[in-house]
Amino acid sequence: MFDDFLLRAGLAGVGLSLATGPLGSFVVWRRMAYFGDATAHAAILGVALALASDLPIVAGTMVVALAMAVTVATLAAKGWAMDTTLGVLAHSALAFGLVAVSWFPAVRTDLSAYLFGDILAVSRGDLALVWGGAVLVVSLIVWRWQALLTCTLDEDLAHASGLVPDRERMVLVVALAVVVALALKVVGALLIAAMLIIPAAAARGLARSPEAMALGAVAVGAVSVGAGLGFSLWQDTPAGPSIIAVAAVIFALSAALSNRRGG
Repeated sequence: MFDDFLLRAGLAGVGLSLATGPLGSFVVWRRMAYFGDATAHAAILGVALALASDLPIVAGTMVVALAMAVTVATLAAKGWAMDTTLGVLAHSALAFGLVAVSWFPAVRTDLSAYLFGDILAVSRGDLALVWGGAVLVVSLIVWRWQALLTCTLDEDLAHASGLVPDRERMVLVVALAVVVALALKVVGALLIAAMLIIPAAAARGLARSPEAMALGAVAVGAVSVGAGLGFSLWQDTPAGPSIIAVAAVIFALSAALSNRRGG
């Protein structure tokens, strides 16, 4: 039984890494870190929606995350000052979500699981959902890879090539909403953005191509999951934060190695 729940946790983390690796690379390239943060914070409001309407938690989370992501993308397209707007939306969504969840007494004791994840409690159904969603996100990104990359590098070039940057941005928005819904169970709302950004940032300094960076981010995420779970088991620390802490250490080592090569 012990090996079974630990194996499920590891597989769930690796499945999530498959999605966060390539998606996180685009988040880093497009400087969308705060965008991901706002979408992740909205996940708690999605939990409240699911509880109020008897929807599955994943469905409620995905609906609200998608609504937040579409709102942010629409405002960005209209030229709003996104640093302030994202800050207001991110923290407002989190605050409204925490207030709404407090109306459900049975959930109050489990609130830390929604904020920081509970990867050790992943069930077989959760595992199937994580891997199914990860395959969907990876398939979407692979299908639109060249178009997404062109729009990321130069929107004028994308227009000249017959691409529609707004449509490609919406592809990322949908993928981000799916990943947020999947990651809520694994690392929690407060750590989802870290899982997107840190592995991609760690791979960036050592990669020689966009594809190498995306694959490197997947590898960093998977190693972080394995080492983080091991550290959590050894030191009895929270599993989700332990995974992110390991990823941060890998990022520091990668940055040091990259600077040394540059020197």
